[in-house]
Amino acid sequence: MNDDYDYAFATRAIHAGQEFDPTTGAVVPPIYMTSTFVQDGIGGFRGGYEYARGGNPTRDSLQTLLASLEAGKHAYSFASGLAAEDTLLRAVLTPGSHIVMGNDVYGGTHRLVNRVHVPWGISLSTVDMSDLDAVRATINPGITKILWVETPSNPLMKISDVAALASIAKEHGVMVVVDNTFASPYLQQPLALGADVVVHSTTKYIGGHSDVLGGALVMNDDTVAEKVGFLQFAVGAVSSPMDAWLTVRGIKTLAVRAERHSSNALAIAEALVGHPKLDAVYYPGLATHPGHDIAAKQMSAFGGMLSVALSGGAAAARTFAESTTLFQLAESLGGVESLIGYPSEMTHASVRGTELEVPDNVVRLSVGIENVDDLLADVLQSLDRL
Repeated sequence: MNDDYDYAFATRAIHAGQEFDPTTGAVVPPIYMTSTFVQDGIGGFRGGYEYARGGNPTRDSLQTLLASLEAGKHAYSFASGLAAEDTLLRAVLTPGSHIVMGNDVYGGTHRLVNRVHVPWGISLSTVDMSDLDAVRATINPGITKILWVETPSNPLMKISDVAALASIAKEHGVMVVVDNTFASPYLQQPLALGADVVVHSTTKYIGGHSDVLGGALVMNDDTVAEKVGFLQFAVGAVSSPMDAWLTVRGIKTLAVRAERHSSNALAIAEALVGHPKLDAVYYPGLATHPGHDIAAKQMSAFGGMLSVALSGGAAAARTFAESTTLFQLAESLGGVESLIGYPSEMTHASVRGTELEVPDNVVRLSVGIENVDDLLADVLQSLDRL
């Protein structure tokens, strides 16, 4: 298949890097479940393969596909989203470097930097990424190396203007990293908006079926790619052949899933606005959302994630999260099934007591692709119990 993006996204999602098996004609490429590869003499690698940590055809097919989806030149697949993030941080930062991060990012990302990299000499600042003047003031020219953006953010669904932030960062030679997990490459293309690197937890919408763990980095810069590729090999947090294959399988339906996730979430968000048991509904598809106009500009739809603030406080939030039926109480997101979570005690427990602490009356919904009437009825019956 052509690699020049002549085909539409949905077509590339099915075909990029997925040529049929030349030996048997199998439409779905096989899973290369092997740890090593026979050499044609010493140093005579077949297809460039030597040892599975360094390369595997199944992982390579996924990486080709990921690069195509994000319209990037290079993509690297990892064992988890945090493994991908850690590899990028190692590739870019050195002791004394400074990273600026949004004040509403995934708790695990903040924990990784604050608890692992800061003790090794990295400094960290958090800032409201929607406040461009505050971002400018936080950048330390010559010291700040990364501007870490997550949009929509987790879990308060804040929207950051990627193009505007990229413009500010470029003035100071700062790399812009965008966590595109919530949007997926179908709904948002950060590289086209000026970002330097895109990071994903492929566990979420890209895999899409809650059956695989993975992460990815996509970029255009050859120098950064060379560093990331070396660390992928040298440190070894690579995705397994089975995980890579499952991720590819999930990607084939990403376009249709993302559309259904988005339409379901929008319908639920609109139905919940003004509900007497709720203080707020956080969803960028609502015209009243403070980031709606920016989201409409840089996203093709608004995704399947929304959060609500319960007027009854923490007790009401806990009861709500534990009362749904179709929305199952679990961490993670982005699967075909709907999930509900209580961030302050689940996904964001590690940032309690920091600027990133999530209010204890907030509940996060990952809206799946089930029938929207069934999902809305489930949410409403749970709220009726409060």
